[in-house]
Amino acid sequence: MMKSSYARLFLLLALQVGLISGCGKLEAVKELATVPEPVVVEHGTTKAQEEGEKTAEEAEAATELELQTQEIVLEKGQQRNPVQVKGIYISAYVAGTPSMVDNLIAELDRTEANTLVIDLKDDFGRVACEMESPLVQELGSSKAYISDIQGLMEKLEEHGIYAIARIPAFRDAWLGDVRPDWCIKKADGTVFRDRDGNAWVNPYKKEAWDYLVEIAAEAGKLGFEEVQFDYVRFCTEKGMKEVVFDEADVQGRSRTGIILEFMEYAYDRLKAEGLFVSADVFGAIINSDVNADSVGQIYGEMAKHLDYISPMIYPSHYADGNYGIAHPDMQPYETICAALMDSRKELYFAGKNGEHIAVVRPWLQDFTASWLTNHIPYGGPEVRSQIQAVYDCGYDEWLLWDAACTYDWDGLLTPEEAKAEQEQIVQSRAALPETTFAEETTAAETEAVGETMESSFEVQETEAAE
Repeated sequence: MMKSSYARLFLLLALQVGLISGCGKLEAVKELATVPEPVVVEHGTTKAQEEGEKTAEEAEAATELELQTQEIVLEKGQQRNPVQVKGIYISAYVAGTPSMVDNLIAELDRTEANTLVIDLKDDFGRVACEMESPLVQELGSSKAYISDIQGLMEKLEEHGIYAIARIPAFRDAWLGDVRPDWCIKKADGTVFRDRDGNAWVNPYKKEAWDYLVEIAAEAGKLGFEEVQFDYVRFCTEKGMKEVVFDEADVQGRSRTGIILEFMEYAYDRLKAEGLFVSADVFGAIINSDVNADSVGQIYGEMAKHLDYISPMIYPSHYADGNYGIAHPDMQPYETICAALMDSRKELYFAGKNGEHIAVVRPWLQDFTASWLTNHIPYGGPEVRSQIQAVYDCGYDEWLLWDAACTYDWDGLLTPEEAKAEQEQIVQSRAALPETTFAEETTAAETEAVGETMESSFEVQETEAAE
């Protein structure tokens, strides 16, 4: 079932510097800022764009649903037991439907997958089960998709399945209605809403931090061992130019500064509760300073305040020509490799003075981007090629995303096959020399990046949706 031999592992890692610095077709590409709008990596060209119109599929695709390089060193006295995760995402609705859960468990039992990332708070701000949180109860946030959360957690434990509670942070339609004072606003005082009508929480409001941390702490009481924050950022839609922030809240802090401050605040408190903490980030922020201030995410810095960091590097989310790849969605292996090589480079510099750096656990694509002009159907082979890229780039963990929660299980190995594969990986990596990266990008490389990126991006939200 393996797509390629481990000789590729030696080739890729031995040539890291060349790949990262711009040699070959996997030349690293950095985003260029537009003013005043933020820049986020775009989807490839759509059929609708060729026809000069926007289809419903494209509109939906543009909405938000959103290497292992070191071991986690636990402080003395902590009882956290890390798991090497190979997982899938499921919605609160699926998690609350016993027949669907049973079908998923059967697939996890027979494959290498061992983890479910479950919506504990959905993309619209509703908490998916009843919980003993004073703030959740006060705000009426619960919408009990999962009526028997304890039964679900017990079933997962019986099958040895690791459970991660997904918690969208700063996009929250519910709080826009019940706590508008916590949300970002336009100059006229009305709550800002994105193209889908969702409000966004103001990251400068510490009251909202406490709400998110309280939900995460309750997740631990329910039996989750890890919480995963999504939407840990500012909205990047064009409408954000109408938003104003009160200096009494901002106090001179930048967007990147406040996101890091929140991440550190949440991490310190939840780690003390015995929970692992992870966060999803845009793949476009890797080795890209120009996107950081608009999105609020700095990859290497965020990794210092997390146990796990999950870049969303879906091939469909890279524009034609990114990383020197004509149509990234059509070359999943090469696209994933390029993004993860950039990850290795940035985290190498972020942690070279001995700082704690999160384990990288990327989100991979298990859906077909039919809205793109240049795309391929994604099935088992495409899933496997992305997983292979993760391993060939020196990482060990991965997550699969499909908004519909229908996965291509034939792309996964059996537990026995996966164990044998892991033994091969360990042996192969043991023979590899230590690698380092050049401190600076040459002027020629910078100019080449600029020429490549000059007209490649437009402002848009880019989390995976079908």
